[in-house]
Amino acid sequence: MKKIFISILAGIALLTLSCTDELEQHNKGQLTDGNFFKTEADATAAVDGIYAILVHSDKNMPLYGGQILYLNDLAADYMTVGSNNSPETSAIAYVTYGASNFEIQCTWEQLYKGIARANTAIENIPNVTASDEVKQRLINEAKFLRALFYFNAVQFFGEIPLIKTTADAYKPLTRNAVNDVYDFIIEDLEDAQALPLSFTGSNTGRATTGAAKALLARVYLVRSSLPRGTNTWEVSGTATEDLNNAVKYAYEVINGNQYELFSNFYDAFDPAKKNGKEHIFSAQYTYGQQGGTAGNASAHCTWSTGFNHSLPVLITSNVDKFYNTYAAGDQRRKGSYAKQLNYPAKSKIDPSKDSIFIFDVPRFRKFIDTTVVLNWMASAINTDIIRLADVYFTLAEALNELSGPDNAYNGITAYDALNEIRRRAFREGKYSADGTAPAAHDLSGLDQASFRETLQQERYFEFVTEQTRWFDLVRWKKLVQSYQGIVGKEQASHRNYRFPIPQAERNLNPEGLWQNYGYDGAKGDKPYYYDYN
Repeated sequence: MKKIFISILAGIALLTLSCTDELEQHNKGQLTDGNFFKTEADATAAVDGIYAILVHSDKNMPLYGGQILYLNDLAADYMTVGSNNSPETSAIAYVTYGASNFEIQCTWEQLYKGIARANTAIENIPNVTASDEVKQRLINEAKFLRALFYFNAVQFFGEIPLIKTTADAYKPLTRNAVNDVYDFIIEDLEDAQALPLSFTGSNTGRATTGAAKALLARVYLVRSSLPRGTNTWEVSGTATEDLNNAVKYAYEVINGNQYELFSNFYDAFDPAKKNGKEHIFSAQYTYGQQGGTAGNASAHCTWSTGFNHSLPVLITSNVDKFYNTYAAGDQRRKGSYAKQLNYPAKSKIDPSKDSIFIFDVPRFRKFIDTTVVLNWMASAINTDIIRLADVYFTLAEALNELSGPDNAYNGITAYDALNEIRRRAFREGKYSADGTAPAAHDLSGLDQASFRETLQQERYFEFVTEQTRWFDLVRWKKLVQSYQGIVGKEQASHRNYRFPIPQAERNLNPEGLWQNYGYDGAKGDKPYYYDYN
């Protein structure tokens, strides 16, 4: 994807709007068709500048290089802080964060900077000199990315400002209804389905039709969990409609036969196999790439100490509860955690010692690039935003919520979808060495509630450090319950079902950007309103 990153440098230079400027309605440096959008190269650079939001930040960590990891994993049950962390980071870990938290502010800013860049590109690309096919493709890529940014934002914050055009950035910011935000996300992703099936060469890694459908499936699954009605926190239609749509789009991705699960679980995180058969959409990192001040900071946060027993910034909150619960033979534990690592052959730490280092506390494994293991800043491991495993989980969850684990869509049951994941996890069936090992870990005989509970545990086993856990716990309405017995997190309350609106943004329009329940004295309705713990 070298071409994208060459263009990204241009996109960053030309699209240097700070989110703060945009939200203050100054729009300093706003690009227009008159001073930039003239050629196909200009249009491509503008869209590459949107992709850059995923992997680059001048202020803090890249969005998918640590920023969302903090809000989605550190704020969840299985992760906590180790050493060399800031008070802001500790507040995320111990769920004591408030509206002035730096990490929350940075996440908001990066999401809205991406939205602003997408709006600028979508409005101006039609005016460039290029074929209609290229222009429409670039517009649909921008819509996919805009939908991704909004989807993150609405899950983190609830009602949020819906800025659909560059002109909207000049209006007083107010929080729009959750239903309006989801409608806009779905509209963008429906258009993005027209994207190509795949890209090759230097364009590998761009958004595709499969990415749009997979994200649509996830959007509908999350939407199905929301309350129904006409209040700002509610959505229209029925949960059944949303679940049916989640099934439909998940099935289309799986049945398209364009993606496959790796037999070896860790191959999904091997930098030599990035953008492989399981990867649907990823944030792209290259060796030695710098992403603002931190590169792919996910590598740093989980691997900041090297081969010693000092704790990195991020560590598991409870070894017995989250590391030791994997069943024997489940390769996902070794792929997600490193209890021991081989010293790199060309730079062995101490030749007099064994070549294997055993950690007192297991490290999170997925962002440790063993090819540059002593230089985390050089890590080339992509951050997977959507891989095929997530689509199988979405299909299984939606089918079960509709009518139980035997529920089938075009011949695929919820059991089939989840058992596919488990067969890969234990290297059974087609995932075994010879392709014939019996599927000894297939699930059967569960009622709807038991299948739901099993699936939820399986999602944890599968997606450690993959920026899904907080979203999952909120969707299942288990967030506060999940913190019980986790040191430092027991004080969580219902307010933690949303993050606070950053105070710096509220200062622009305190009335329009009212605060979420439980922060800064804000009262009123709780964020999920029913059946949550």
